[in-house]
Amino acid sequence: MAQVIVVGAGPAGAALSYLLARRGLRVTLLERHTDFSREFRGEALLPGGLEVLEQMGLWEAFEDVPHVSLEGVELYLAGHRRTTVSFGPATFGKLSPRWTSQPALLEMLCAQAAHYPGYHLERGATARGLVHEGGRCVGVRVLTEAGERELRGDLVVGADGRSSMVRKRSGLVAELDPTPMDVVWCKLPLPEAASARTLRAYLGRGHLLIAVPVYDGRLQVAWIIPKGSFAEVRDRGMPACLEEMARHVSPDLAEHLRRHRNHAVEPFLLFTVSDRVREWTRPGLLLLGDAAHTMSPVGGQGINIALRDAVVAANHLVPVLEAKGSADAIDAASRRVQEERVPEVARIQALQARAPRVIFNDAWWAQTALRLLVPLAGPASRIGGSRVLGSIAFGVTRVELQV
Repeated sequence: MAQVIVVGAGPAGAALSYLLARRGLRVTLLERHTDFSREFRGEALLPGGLEVLEQMGLWEAFEDVPHVSLEGVELYLAGHRRTTVSFGPATFGKLSPRWTSQPALLEMLCAQAAHYPGYHLERGATARGLVHEGGRCVGVRVLTEAGERELRGDLVVGADGRSSMVRKRSGLVAELDPTPMDVVWCKLPLPEAASARTLRAYLGRGHLLIAVPVYDGRLQVAWIIPKGSFAEVRDRGMPACLEEMARHVSPDLAEHLRRHRNHAVEPFLLFTVSDRVREWTRPGLLLLGDAAHTMSPVGGQGINIALRDAVVAANHLVPVLEAKGSADAIDAASRRVQEERVPEVARIQALQARAPRVIFNDAWWAQTALRLLVPLAGPASRIGGSRVLGSIAFGVTRVELQV
């Protein structure tokens, strides 16, 4: 019997599995896909996520994961550059924000965990349901090519994303904070004259576009659109969508978008969701990452919050599991994870909810607010001293690995 069954090998599940395994605990990680070679969106890692990877002793391995270390952000308003935030060594040191290959990051986490004998990864294993005895979750029903079977453990951790089966089967209820936007992603050839390490953000006139050079040598573009408007975008086609984008950016990027209007690669709609379950636990069960709290894409928080969840979960669970604690002790440790993590998650989600209400508002006061606030975003030396920017970059609470 496994001590811990982790459902979902995303950032939270893979990181927690590594942290448990390296302490000699038995952990089975279930991943329904056979590999991670698929497209992910929102692959930004900020200082708050990077520092916990360093605490986990994975920095050297992480350096080999394909990434682009961003040197700054250029902010444009109504197509005109208003300010540049430079990420110099004095601001972040080696923790400068990175656009990171999530498939490679997950493979790295799984490979590092595989060094420990108590770790077992099952790829192509779909969790179909939960197993209960006496009102307690004691395992999961798993479907693989070999058929369906029961897998039992002392604790089941649901880290299986925004569409979490574990959350649905557990009866844990999420509170939805409607987000007024969706995101259309695509990749284009990288402009020859583009800075290799600068993210551009174009705001104004009820629109937001982000363009960032990524680790595969292309330009990734995120076009934030009002929720419910994708049908119109889809019907018009990607070339027409790129033409619309071109009307809201600087002349150099507009020319590039028009030149490559028929060359968009991997167009994808991200249906944005922001929610948080009222309780992260049931007897024998704990939710982490998107399964517990789906983060809006605003501020690039998804991976960072998931990694920080994993570290806090390890801090509370490892001592109890090492001591072969009772079921009640395991449940109490799970509740402490929620108690520690909710303040940060709630604060970040509240910050994420504010930006779209201004960006997508064409009222005079919203556009005036943008004109006043955008120049205040730089220089980067202000980030640490700004409550909002500091929360986005470093997190709200101190997270430190203790096990």
